[in-house]
Amino acid sequence: MTRLIEILISLAIVAVLFLVVGIVLPSSRHLSHSVETNRKLTIVFDTLNSMRRFKDWNPLALRDPNMELKLVGKEEGVGARLEYSSKERGLGNGSWEIVKSEPGKLVGYKISSVERGDNKRSEFTLKPTGKNNRNVEITQTYDVDYGWDLLGRYSGLYVSSNVGEDVKMGLARLSNLLATVPNYDYSKLAETDPAGAPKIVDRPAENVLSVTAAVARDNDKIKGQIHSNMEWIKKVIAANGLEAVGPVRIVTNEFGAETYSFDVVQQVRKIGDTSTEATKLDVKIDGPGNPVKAELLPPTKVVVSSSSGHNFAALPPVRDAVRAWALTRGYTTTDRPYEAWKAGIDESFDPALGKFDVYWPVK
Repeated sequence: MTRLIEILISLAIVAVLFLVVGIVLPSSRHLSHSVETNRKLTIVFDTLNSMRRFKDWNPLALRDPNMELKLVGKEEGVGARLEYSSKERGLGNGSWEIVKSEPGKLVGYKISSVERGDNKRSEFTLKPTGKNNRNVEITQTYDVDYGWDLLGRYSGLYVSSNVGEDVKMGLARLSNLLATVPNYDYSKLAETDPAGAPKIVDRPAENVLSVTAAVARDNDKIKGQIHSNMEWIKKVIAANGLEAVGPVRIVTNEFGAETYSFDVVQQVRKIGDTSTEATKLDVKIDGPGNPVKAELLPPTKVVVSSSSGHNFAALPPVRDAVRAWALTRGYTTTDRPYEAWKAGIDESFDPALGKFDVYWPVK
């Protein structure tokens, strides 16, 4: 009997200690980690403000390769939500939802998970830093409230080692992801004309005629070669009862230090054909050494941006900016970029008269 009383007293002491320590422990936890990147502020913000790249930087999915991820509602900005479901113990069902979004400054997430605690949230604050503010400091915070959940307060002892390690891993993965994006501020594409803002459109199937060329990087030689190639294309158009659709396109194969390799491309259709569904045309290409190729381009998605007030030589950074925009939103660029020379061939060599639509196929 005495032994039993001693055991009960010991248990009571342990229980009291548990309660006392639990009451003393913090009712909430906060942690913060930072990383620095040399990518443009626009790229960093848009990557965090979109759910399409979430799985590429957040370590959540690494904990279960079979985890099911589902985008709900918007893809970016306040209201964008990613739900996850896992059969792994300790993961279960949960979600991350963007609840704060201040362009160039902050992205805040509300987190739902099976771990103890309420009002879980994580914020990313962005701060220009480094020489001439060329870099961006990304600071991620994590906060959780336990209230009077004493078991939750005890679990808070391990937030730094558990959640903290995930935060550090996520920031490292985010930094590596950002390094794969061309470092161009694509927001500048729409500074003078809103039409310059990149967007995703569906390109239907198209019949095209093309000629490949490679010439020295001399504007007069390039212009002459384009005109020469277009003459070949015009002959094939006339011989097959076709008509040109839209402006000439230039597809860049290689923009080398001394040589420019490119394709001159013209979309075509049968004269008077107004159908929106293109089918492969039976194009006869006659004549010795005729370099024209005819093909049916399959339908695809493309990212497109309009650019003007410069000549074709200023297009490389525009292409890179368009690609950067696509990558931050989870698209993969495929094939080669190309431009529609809307002002015409000669005008596209004028530093002030060029007008272009810049395209890049994506998936």
